[in-house]
Amino acid sequence: MANDGPVEHGYPHLETVRAAVTALYRRLSYDTVRTYPTSVLPVDVAFCDTDDLYLGAQRVAHELVRHYRLPDARLVVSFREMRHAASVELTAGPEYFVELNDRFRDHRRDIGAALAHEVMHVYLHRLDLSFPGVRDNEILTDTAATYLGAGWLLLDAYREDGASSQKLGYLTPEEFGYVLAKRALVFGEDPSVWFTSAQAYTAYVKGMELARRDGQQPPLTAAGWAGRRRYARDRRHAPSGPPPPGVRYAFSPDGGGRLRVSFPCPTCHQRIRVPVRGRVRARCALCRSVLECDT
Repeated sequence: MANDGPVEHGYPHLETVRAAVTALYRRLSYDTVRTYPTSVLPVDVAFCDTDDLYLGAQRVAHELVRHYRLPDARLVVSFREMRHAASVELTAGPEYFVELNDRFRDHRRDIGAALAHEVMHVYLHRLDLSFPGVRDNEILTDTAATYLGAGWLLLDAYREDGASSQKLGYLTPEEFGYVLAKRALVFGEDPSVWFTSAQAYTAYVKGMELARRDGQQPPLTAAGWAGRRRYARDRRHAPSGPPPPGVRYAFSPDGGGRLRVSFPCPTCHQRIRVPVRGRVRARCALCRSVLECDT
C-alpha cells in the first residue's frame, strides 16, 4: 500500500502479468474463465460511513466470496495497525481470518478493494495456483482478481495529487489498467463507468492503448506498416540468430526444414506456432481466439 508515498508507474511487471493471465487460463480453462462475464458492481460493495464497521466489512467480504464462487468459505474480518493494506491466513478452511489496516476504519470506501485482493488469495490457494517468490505471487493475485472481475476496485482506490497519494496492490496503475483492458476486450465490458478516481480512469486509458497494441503485432494482419516491414526483413534473415530486441515473434525450422514462426496470443499470451506461408488463420488452443495472420 502506497500511503502518501511515491507511486510507481509504467509497466515494470508486464511479463509477469502476461504470464499470470496464461496461468489463469491453463488452470481454470477457457470455459471457467468465461463464467465471469460480469464484474463486481459498485452497489454490491458500497460502504457508507453510517454502516457498522465490522458488519459492513463482513457483508463486503461475503459478496466477494460469492463473486469468486467460494460458497463454502467464511471470512472473519478484523482491523489492526500494520504496514501492509491487509493480510489473510491461508489454512485448510472453510474459515479464513483477514486483517485489514486500521487506515480503513476511516477510508471505508476502499475496504472492497483490499478484500478483493485477499479473497483472491483464498481462491488461488484453493486452486493450488501460485508463482514462486512473494513478489510474483502477489502480482498473480492482483492479475487474477482483476481479470475475474474484482480488480477495478483496486485501480479505483488509486488517488494521487500534489499533497497525498494512495495505491493498493502490487501492480502499477497502468498495469491494473492493462489487465482491465484485456478483460474488457474479451467480455465487452466497460469498467470505466464505475471509476470515482480520475487518475484511475487515466491509467485505464493508458492500459487499453497497450492492450490494443498486443493485437496489432506481426504476424497478425492488424499489424501496422512499420511492423509488417520489420517482420518481412526479419523473415528474410531467419532463422540465422535470436530474434531482434523488441519483437515478440521468433522463427525456427520444423522437422522438415520448413520455416515456422511463433508469437504470443494477444488474448492469453500463450505462444502459437504456425507455418510461414502467407495468409493463415490460427486458433489458440488455450483461449480459443481465432487470429488472422500474414506470415
